[in-house]
Amino acid sequence: MKKLIEGAKALGLGLSPDQLEKFGLYYRELIQWNRRVNLTRIVGYEDVQLKHFLDSLTVVGALPPGDWASLKVLDVGSGAGLPGVPLKILYPEIEMWLLDSVRKKTAFLDHLVEVLELGNVRVLTGRAEALAHDPALRETFDVVLSRAVTALTSLLEFTLPFCKVGGRVIAQKAASYEAEPGCLQRALELLGGRLEGAIPVDVQGLSPERRLVVVSKVSPTPAKYPRRSGVPTKRPL
Repeated sequence: MKKLIEGAKALGLGLSPDQLEKFGLYYRELIQWNRRVNLTRIVGYEDVQLKHFLDSLTVVGALPPGDWASLKVLDVGSGAGLPGVPLKILYPEIEMWLLDSVRKKTAFLDHLVEVLELGNVRVLTGRAEALAHDPALRETFDVVLSRAVTALTSLLEFTLPFCKVGGRVIAQKAASYEAEPGCLQRALELLGGRLEGAIPVDVQGLSPERRLVVVSKVSPTPAKYPRRSGVPTKRPL
């Protein structure tokens, strides 16, 4: 996996033979399942290494390397397991939760976790708008991740309620996120967040327009958020 190895080095990351073997197996399972379940349009070997695996690993730039191992992390809209599974392969000690609303996709995630022999991983099927009101999940995660294409204000309504006070949301976005629908400052004030910054992703082979938008949770999210399913995307804050 030359492209992945080189890209990881550019991020200051070294991948062991065991980790590379897991990424290779991940690729094979992804392509096999993709024939019957719509997981990704990106299927080329090098493209998956760069645009899925390496792109997922760029989230390490939002936290110091030593901080990840002890964290409880939720990947919202995980789909094919991105970015959660690559991050779990990199840092096996993470407590990783993968959430998606599509049962066929979570069936793939359950299978993938078993095949890759990843411990301390939970897979959830359901809408984030509903699960974020579950007391067992609400405001319990140190880090909430998402690389979804939803507008940032909507995405924060899905993710900040899961995040504990003092935790962070890390959203992988295009540089043009500031032009998306909704008022970011208003959303932050309503949901208990504070924008820490948008970190450029500068890795050869990835779009130079990528950003890691980092939002800290500074106060509890009011109980009425997130609103019912569909509303956050139709009427962003």
